Amino acid sequence: MTSPTLRCLVVDDEPLAHQVLAQFIGQTPGLALAGACRHAMEAHEHLTQHPVDLLFLDIEMPLMNGLSFLRTLKHPPKTILTTAYREYAYDGYELAVLDYLLKPFSYERFLKAVARAQPAPPAAPEEAHVLVKDARGLLKVPHRDILYVEGCKDYVKLVTAAKTHLLHETMKEMAETLGGRFVRVHRSFIVAGAHIKLLQPEQVVLADGSVLPIGSSYKPDLLAWFKK
Repeated sequence: MTSPTLRCLVVDDEPLAHQVLAQFIGQTPGLALAGACRHAMEAHEHLTQHPVDLLFLDIEMPLMNGLSFLRTLKHPPKTILTTAYREYAYDGYELAVLDYLLKPFSYERFLKAVARAQPAPPAAPEEAHVLVKDARGLLKVPHRDILYVEGCKDYVKLVTAAKTHLLHETMKEMAETLGGRFVRVHRSFIVAGAHIKLLQPEQVVLADGSVLPIGSSYKPDLLAWFKK
């Protein structure tokens, strides 16, 4: 999934700064130049009519300096200061600007500043798992590692290729936890569909060679599930 394009406004009284920033913005994926203004009044008019996502703002400009202009905005866009003067750094960060680019700056430094404005990629969804206790503490057992579950009175066996875990759960609770990728084949067995190698009249054979019985009352649902 691609990130949305950030609309950028350059506010600077120096033509060279406009040229450099326009070039940097143009060659950076995810950025688009929405406008360029020479002073704060022009920028205010632009923002009133055309909101932007990212503001590249000079400080020393005629009519009103960049910091004063930024203070006038009720809802300022994300802002990166671009200036030749180091002494304004504290004021900039007090206004919660994203970064402070000291002229002249390189494209690499520009990219570092821009990265602060771009949304972080969404976190990958956590893999489905079952929490079990072992000697080391709580362990996450991914659903994909589970071959089958066997019910044993007051607990269940969670069987993987590497190890068998014991849980104080009912078969009904395990079926609800594991969801649609698992199928109940017997009152005492829940099987991972991905690991079924062979379906026989009275039993299922798993990829690891395990052979499990099929309960007569579960056969219709198993056949329907297997034909999906």
